[in-house]
Amino acid sequence: MPPTRVRQPPERRRERPPRSLRPSRSPRSSRSLRSPRSPRSARPPRSGDAVRFPVLAVVFVCAACGLVYELELVALASYLIGDSVTQASVVLSVMVFAMGVGSLLAKRLRCRAAVGFGLVEAGLALIGGCSAMALYAAFAWLGESRYVVVAFSLAIGVLIGAEIPLLMSLIQRAAGPGPTKRARRQGQAPSREQDDAAGTVADLFAADYVGALVGGLAFPFLLLPWLGQLTGALVTGAVNVVAGGGLVLWVFRYDLTARSRALLIAVNVSVLALLATATVLVDDFEQAARRAVYGDQVRVAIHTELQEVVVTGGREGPPDLFLDGRLRVAGQDEHRYHEALVHPAMKGPHARVLIVGGGDGLAAREVLRYAGVTAVTVVELDPGVVRLARTDPALATLNAQAFRDPRVRVVHADAFNWLRGATEHVQERYDVVISDLPDPGITPSTKLYSEEFYGLAARILTGSGRFAVHAGSVTDRPHTYWTVDATLRAAGFATRPYSASGRTPGFAAGPDRADRAGGTERGPGDWGFLLAVAGDRPPALGLAPDAPRLRSLGPGTLEAAARRAERTRGAELPPSTLVHPRYGG
Repeated sequence: MPPTRVRQPPERRRERPPRSLRPSRSPRSSRSLRSPRSPRSARPPRSGDAVRFPVLAVVFVCAACGLVYELELVALASYLIGDSVTQASVVLSVMVFAMGVGSLLAKRLRCRAAVGFGLVEAGLALIGGCSAMALYAAFAWLGESRYVVVAFSLAIGVLIGAEIPLLMSLIQRAAGPGPTKRARRQGQAPSREQDDAAGTVADLFAADYVGALVGGLAFPFLLLPWLGQLTGALVTGAVNVVAGGGLVLWVFRYDLTARSRALLIAVNVSVLALLATATVLVDDFEQAARRAVYGDQVRVAIHTELQEVVVTGGREGPPDLFLDGRLRVAGQDEHRYHEALVHPAMKGPHARVLIVGGGDGLAAREVLRYAGVTAVTVVELDPGVVRLARTDPALATLNAQAFRDPRVRVVHADAFNWLRGATEHVQERYDVVISDLPDPGITPSTKLYSEEFYGLAARILTGSGRFAVHAGSVTDRPHTYWTVDATLRAAGFATRPYSASGRTPGFAAGPDRADRAGGTERGPGDWGFLLAVAGDRPPALGLAPDAPRLRSLGPGTLEAAARRAERTRGAELPPSTLVHPRYGG
């Protein structure tokens, strides 16, 4: 009996088609299937979390670095150009506009998102890290840095704006989600990856905002005190390039061709080398730039917690004092300013005197020349200025060792806040208050020229007290000067305007900001002052019977000074308040 054949189940039958029907393979196609010429064909499967978490960490770091670049530009522009409100508005508005442009330009790099993001971060690290040095160099050697601020704001904004779109392309490519709309049109439920697209965008922006918070806090509390403006920007750039380059070269390495990988490695190493070299040479650069700004006779240059303080001048001549690049004291003609500020206010009772500002000790020097003075209180925000004025031989000689006089008490505080507390104590009443502050056009001084501040000053004056205010230049900035006058009158004072001129030729008029153009210094045409008393009757200009011998003032000088100021009076101006400051830059 023949053996029975057992039929195989249909699913196990393996039938080979005839040779004529088999697909032919050419040698070339066979090699292309066997050798993975494209790096993407060799990409191992990756989970969404394996990509998402490193990307969010790098977004956090890059956002912190980006905000540091913004704040660095704002701080340096305010320091070098002045008027921090204007500079902050210019930097932030240009940068936000440029971020939109960068987002649009990033669409052209979506097909090469990995290499594009690596190059964007390298460029951002180089431009942002070197921005502070470039801005300071333009100020020191070219005398103009406004256009440099705008250019760097534009470049940094474009690069920051390209970051998020490129990262979104990389995450979507790694996760490989299908189009949600197509799935819904076909009546299918969207996949989990498709539903997570909105969550990915939310995660990216959350990491971006939190990183911006950390960068914004790190800039004033860590980078500036520990590293300074120049080194802080360079170190931030190094962190930026390491984070961006590391993400692309490690997490997205399978998205790169061999040529792209070599290019990114070369670019990142070059940027790190440039930033490291600049960090090593930053001290030499700062000294060279300082000589270009202040001349070859820089005697002292320090950074306090609040500002840069530079003292220049030879050993034999009187010193010049600069605060944040602005000439505050010109040694050869400072007596003209301080005599005009102090002595008209001393006509009358002057036993107790309050000086707001005046950390150089020169206003206190003039006050202490009166034998009837029993107590002088100096309210100065920066302890470093007072320390230098007390210990530097040239400055101490210039202020006649004013801070060593037992009648002088120094208070390191914000003058506005200190006056608010002083008004609560009956014993804090003064016969004379002297406001020896920078020009009101400099934004940090604006609140000390407000109606609210003058109201506080009125409360600590005695009934017959006199208030002397430096109000900027009468001839160069009359709008600012007469705004101070209107603000004093709004606070309940009657005022008498006057000015001081006739300075030594060739010297700028501190404490107003110096104007450097073409390597020369030009100060304002004069110094403007206002003498104020409570009530409706303006005070009379004159000198006290016990006034010491003065080098630049006399009865005739003061009368002429009052006439010069009155000739510039224009239409009535509104006062300046805390909520509506009216002083320009």
